Amino acid sequence: MTGRVLIIAGSDSSGGAGIQADLKTVTALGGYAATAITALTAQNTQGVFGIVGVEPAFIAQQMRLVLEDIGADCLKTGMLHNAAVIDTVVAVLETAADGIPLVVDPVMYAKGGDSLLDPTARDTLSQRLLPRASLITPNIREAEALSGLTIREPDDLEAAARQLLEQGPAAVLVKGGHLAGDMVCDCLAWPGGMEIFTAPRTSSRNTHGTGCTLASAIATGLAQAMPLSAAVQRALRYVQEAIRTAPDLGQGCGPLHHGHTVQPWH
Repeated sequence: MTGRVLIIAGSDSSGGAGIQADLKTVTALGGYAATAITALTAQNTQGVFGIVGVEPAFIAQQMRLVLEDIGADCLKTGMLHNAAVIDTVVAVLETAADGIPLVVDPVMYAKGGDSLLDPTARDTLSQRLLPRASLITPNIREAEALSGLTIREPDDLEAAARQLLEQGPAAVLVKGGHLAGDMVCDCLAWPGGMEIFTAPRTSSRNTHGTGCTLASAIATGLAQAMPLSAAVQRALRYVQEAIRTAPDLGQGCGPLHHGHTVQPWH
């Protein structure tokens, strides 16, 4: 097992997204996952019904203890629900994780539309966390909120990615899964270039946790010293297969099959 990934994110009681999806993903791709939990959520495939935040000082303690003992080859952030949490995470990154690659999934909304980020914390996210990121992985709604642009077609992904690069991250992956069409288009941009990934769309209601899963899969690749483009390509393939082989659980937006690299779903 190679590649240590420290995940700083919220818990999903349904197991489809958040810390639970992150742990499954890193393990399925051969990495080692450690966690610092930022919030507890009560949710299922039909929505988020409750959120209890973890005290920022305790989030910092979780991060520091893991970094001091086990260490990390990559860090990944997910749900950081308010400005105090973001400030706390950044402070630990600056003092205990400087130089370690960081994948930021700027989680702002749940799959069903529920808000997972205090709107007043958006500037803190943009000004303090994004500039430290090796990669940020916004979906269309998040990219629109962070860039101020409207995304309606694949060409808009490129404009949004370029605008987001100006906020300081080393690279941006704007995910185009919410656009209409038979093909899914994702745009990876960095200051020196851009790469577009396309794949046939798998029609499925089982897409709960795709964003968390993709970001953690990329983080695992970076922790395993894969080049960014290769890490993104492997992560996209992993998520596509996890959707295709999903177990079809729940009455709403069902979870993926994170363990398809290990065993088939029976």
